[in-house]
Amino acid sequence: MEAMQQTESIGRIFCRFTIPAVMAMLVNGLYQIVDGIFVGHYLGQDGLTAINIAWPVISIFIGTGLMIGMGAGSLISKYRGMRDTTQARAALGNAILLVVLTGLAVSALLQVVGSQLLVLQGAADQAGEFATSYLQVFTGCSVLAVGASAAPFLVRNDDSPKFATSLMVFGALMNTVLDYVFIGKLGWGLRGAAVATVMAQGTVALLALSYFLSRYSALGLSFRAFQINPSKLLEILKLGSSCLVMYLYTGMMVALHNRLFMEYGSATSVAAYAIVGYLMTLYYLLAEGISEGMQPPVSYFHGERAHHKVRQTVWLACKVTTVIGISWIALLNLYPQAVIGWFNGDNTSLISEAHKGIRLHLFSLFLDGLIVISTVYFMSVGRGGMAFAISLGNMLVQLPFLWLLPKWLGLEGVWLAMPLSNIVLAVFALGAMWKSLSRASDQQHLASAIP
Repeated sequence: MEAMQQTESIGRIFCRFTIPAVMAMLVNGLYQIVDGIFVGHYLGQDGLTAINIAWPVISIFIGTGLMIGMGAGSLISKYRGMRDTTQARAALGNAILLVVLTGLAVSALLQVVGSQLLVLQGAADQAGEFATSYLQVFTGCSVLAVGASAAPFLVRNDDSPKFATSLMVFGALMNTVLDYVFIGKLGWGLRGAAVATVMAQGTVALLALSYFLSRYSALGLSFRAFQINPSKLLEILKLGSSCLVMYLYTGMMVALHNRLFMEYGSATSVAAYAIVGYLMTLYYLLAEGISEGMQPPVSYFHGERAHHKVRQTVWLACKVTTVIGISWIALLNLYPQAVIGWFNGDNTSLISEAHKGIRLHLFSLFLDGLIVISTVYFMSVGRGGMAFAISLGNMLVQLPFLWLLPKWLGLEGVWLAMPLSNIVLAVFALGAMWKSLSRASDQQHLASAIP
């Protein structure tokens, strides 16, 4: 990284990190989307309802892994920008320790409260049984699930974005094959989907660990790197906490929507929400991949105090994210039946409700991507508190919309709560990011003007 940063253009650096990151996120998202496709076609509406009820709980594993991966990744890139390999290696070693510790802690927590979290969303009958069997598999393999979420970000910040992407492609292909075997051939139902995902994630995590112990790693690992460093652990958690909050927020919002759809609609509404959620996830993964690919160069330029390069990189990420978001919204509204058919093609009431969800729930989707970029920007420049505030605000802003709109508009109000709250939060988050970028550039210009 160090040699190329001096000669490459911002666009080339951005593409070198962002394209593998986007591919990795899309491939990682295939774990969920492929599960949804197989479950929708083999288990129908009950299966889609169950997997959507289980997802808010599973998001705890994903968010914990992203917290560690993004927090440690920002720290590693910063130390590499400062040419301090010893500290970068220590950050990596402590990140791996955190994967084990937090994975075990989350498993213990869900053993106690996991079933209650499903019941609170209205899980019952066949869908409730499906959701319980799905969650049990993840609870027993928590360290692997957390490690798989953290692994690509740690590998990417070791200056190996292509290998990180290759790991995720291999995992996604493995998950697809196992889904076909366990759900389609063996008839294991939703438990089969969970086993397929955990086996693929475990393979990715173990291959990533083998990479860091090999000669191919730029940093490498030794026993000294695994010495517990409380300050490093706290800094990783602080920098990455916004990712955890973001996923907890997402999980909580999905859970609240599930409950409200059951109250104002039916199980068909929850299944339709699952389909709309998968379509939203495709864009969200693109936006998250762009922002996470933006993170290593932004952290590096921030360490170099090259604030004009930080601003150029962030602005480029915003433009790409906006264009993709608006294009995806247009495509979904032009061909709704075709995309809904990926998950279910013969349930007419489900298709009709999912079509309504696309129109009402996704019209401001591109703002979600810009909010993610603002969160990752603040994390990348060491302002974990501001990143945390935006993530927390994402949840707090949406709650009054979810409380009021269904009372006024019924089922349509549940669909509209998220897009309308996104508009409110985007004004704050993007304004704060613009102010921070402008202040840093002004300070750099002032410093360069002083003889």
